[in-house]
Amino acid sequence: MAAGAGSGSGAGAAEAASVASLWSEVNRSGQNGDFGRALKSVNKILQVNKDDVTALHCKVVCLIQSGSFKEALSVIHTHTKVLTSDLIAFEKAYCEYRLNRIENALKTIQGASQQTDKLKELYGQVLYRLERYDECLAVYRDLIRNSQDDYEEERKTNLSAVVAAQSAWEKVVPEDLGLQEATYELCYNAACALIGQGRLNDAVKSLQKAEELCRQSLAEDSDVTEEDIESELAIIRGQMAYILQLQGHTEEALQLYNQIIKLKPTDVGLLAVIANNIITINKDQNVFDSKKKVKLTNAEGVEHKLSKKQLQAIEFNKALLAMYTNQADQCRKLSSSLESQSPEHLLPVLIQAAQLCREKQHTKAIDLLQEFADQHPEKAAEIKLTMAQLKVAQGNITKACVILRSIEELRQKPGMVSALVMMYSHEEDIDSAIEVLTQTIEWYEKSQPKSSVHLLLIREAANFKLKHGRKKEAIRDLEELWKQSPEDIHTLAQLISAYSLVDPEKAKVQGDVVKKKKKKKKGKLPKNYDPKVAPDPERWLPMRERSYYRGRKKGKKKDQIGKGTQGATSAASSELDASKTASSPPTSPRPGTVTAVPSASTSNMIPPRHQKPVGAAGTKKKQQQKKKKGGKGGW
Repeated sequence: MAAGAGSGSGAGAAEAASVASLWSEVNRSGQNGDFGRALKSVNKILQVNKDDVTALHCKVVCLIQSGSFKEALSVIHTHTKVLTSDLIAFEKAYCEYRLNRIENALKTIQGASQQTDKLKELYGQVLYRLERYDECLAVYRDLIRNSQDDYEEERKTNLSAVVAAQSAWEKVVPEDLGLQEATYELCYNAACALIGQGRLNDAVKSLQKAEELCRQSLAEDSDVTEEDIESELAIIRGQMAYILQLQGHTEEALQLYNQIIKLKPTDVGLLAVIANNIITINKDQNVFDSKKKVKLTNAEGVEHKLSKKQLQAIEFNKALLAMYTNQADQCRKLSSSLESQSPEHLLPVLIQAAQLCREKQHTKAIDLLQEFADQHPEKAAEIKLTMAQLKVAQGNITKACVILRSIEELRQKPGMVSALVMMYSHEEDIDSAIEVLTQTIEWYEKSQPKSSVHLLLIREAANFKLKHGRKKEAIRDLEELWKQSPEDIHTLAQLISAYSLVDPEKAKVQGDVVKKKKKKKKGKLPKNYDPKVAPDPERWLPMRERSYYRGRKKGKKKDQIGKGTQGATSAASSELDASKTASSPPTSPRPGTVTAVPSASTSNMIPPRHQKPVGAAGTKKKQQQKKKKGGKGGW
């Protein structure tokens, strides 16, 4: 017995030494990141003591690090008495999160007695996946405010992702959180937020900066290849292609999308979005390519990578593609499924109606739309617009007009009024067209009198009535416009024209009213006018009739008159005529005229601003002579 006891004591000591050695191995393997080896050592420890809490906890951690989330969760569920919720809450919630059991993860986190920082981090991720962005934003703000470690940059990236999601999916104008675009992830998220706001040009700049920072960041790692860099840039370029598509540059967008697909990125969510966008570009064309691309949207795990709105958009496009490829049953199946998921959504019923129209069942399509409009009054306007379009397609314009006039919230919109007037005119129902204009003008008189839209409608009504011979009715509108804008000559002309056909006397009166007195032009004063000297009282009389006129002085000119050949022009008179001398400055030709030029080529002519006048001295002399002979007027 004694030997037996001694033997047992020795065996216990050896066992303890073995467990200690195993724990050392677990610690060493964990530090080296070799969790598979650490797991083997932990299992050996559990063979000795199956309920060792620390060993069980380590086993769960090793399984998580190895990506075996189901096994880890199984260990937790098997040992609930030992692994209590307070001890294992984070690991359990993390496994549930990674297994896409998001609601379960939320319950686990909320049930924990102590909210540690790592639980809060996971809580933020869970809220993001559940698209509860306001709560998620609050969690990350609190973490950034109260944490001091090496993970601040990651938290800021997550915070910017929340802001981008709010902008993109909820159309919330994000507040400025002061996040500096120091990393390519932050730049990318900022671009997503800008796209949500419609600021596409600014988004392009952020994406270009993100690509530059991404290249710089990855180039510092010698183990990263060019292929790795291109793969990482795929999401940035995918977003750039989306902007091009929004801007209408579909060819450039399509080219970029296809380049990304050729890279075969591992992100199934990115591939699904790109494939969906290509399908929207193809529409009812190139359906063979669309059918190939739609397979990418069905990849495993896509539903966990995209938001609800993205997944919904993909399903809508699948239904449309089925319609374009004449798969009527598949189209109905997909659209009905969408309708059951989102009964209030408009697109499923529109797709069903479109499919019915392709089958020439317009009446059924209209009945379907009317039923939806009755069930969802808040969507009635959009539905009725579609119904009116179907009536137009059937050639029933009058019925389409009735439907359009029943849309209360659009009745007074200028676009709606214009459409109704045009449609009634097409049907030659001028009275109904005028009725629409009159009712709308009366509404604006009560709610927005003298507004720009009100006056525009009055003018259009007047023009329409004049065009269709309703002069008397047009006069009332024109008088109202003239009252509002008395200086508007165009309105006045129309009014007088209308009066001339209806009441000629009033047209004459109206014409006399607008005659304006001619303004007297302000007289020009002579250059030598001196306000201190009284003007000559006889300045209005011809020189010969003035009291101080003494007659012409006899000079040389008298002796020259009559000499030379009868009928010839004397050389002296030619010289005194400045218009006939070579030095006379030319007048600027009017546009379109051609002036006489010397026979030499004008291509060598010195530009006029540099040209010296020919015979400048002679000109000056002749001008002086002319001045001596001609100074007989003035004051």
